[in-house]
Amino acid sequence: MLDLTTAPSAPAQSRKADANDSAFAPYVQSPLHPFGLAARARRQDDSCAVWMNEMPTLGYIVLRGDSASPAFQRAITQVFGITLPTAPGTFVPFTNGLALWQTPDEWLLVCAGPVRCAYQVELDVALAGLHAQVVDNSGGLTMVYISGREHITLLRHVSVYDVESIRAGQVVNTVSTKAAMTVCRHDDHGLFVIFRRSFSDYIWRLLETAARPYGLGISELQFRTSHPVLRLL
Repeated sequence: MLDLTTAPSAPAQSRKADANDSAFAPYVQSPLHPFGLAARARRQDDSCAVWMNEMPTLGYIVLRGDSASPAFQRAITQVFGITLPTAPGTFVPFTNGLALWQTPDEWLLVCAGPVRCAYQVELDVALAGLHAQVVDNSGGLTMVYISGREHITLLRHVSVYDVESIRAGQVVNTVSTKAAMTVCRHDDHGLFVIFRRSFSDYIWRLLETAARPYGLGISELQFRTSHPVLRLL
């Protein structure tokens, strides 16, 4: 048995690492960072038929609970000021994000990055004692905005879903060859596509290749207060 009173001191290398702990500065980086999208972005015009860019480092919270429970719905209203969507394939915007219906007892909450932690804490407090689950999946997902006159044609190439049937206010879960993705439409100008970080390189290259015949531009995304998604930038 190890005698803690005579245990050897920590190795010099460990002591050195401890001394450098104060210099440790973690940071968040987009999964599409290697593609240099920010440097390539420009104002959208008619020179390209497809425009894309990533909305990086947003917050993604998976929420599960019983939508038929008044206590559960009251807790959500307390935090977000909304009633969760219960109709399949719909979403509801709130002040700093969107609540996307996923299944009868699961929603994906997409929010601005800076408020993610606060929302999670508020949900944990409001849902205490209820049969519910709150999971932060911000490190596992990202979102790309696809627009331009041929954005529907582009998605026809990479998805099995009848994408032209997606209406404003609708969200669908589908697959793109090997990867799952969630497609959300707010208006007729474009679509927001959410997919896993681990497939981000694969999906971006797939979209770039499919867009090549139509001309691809990297769009300069603008913060818009009136837009439920672009205001999350």
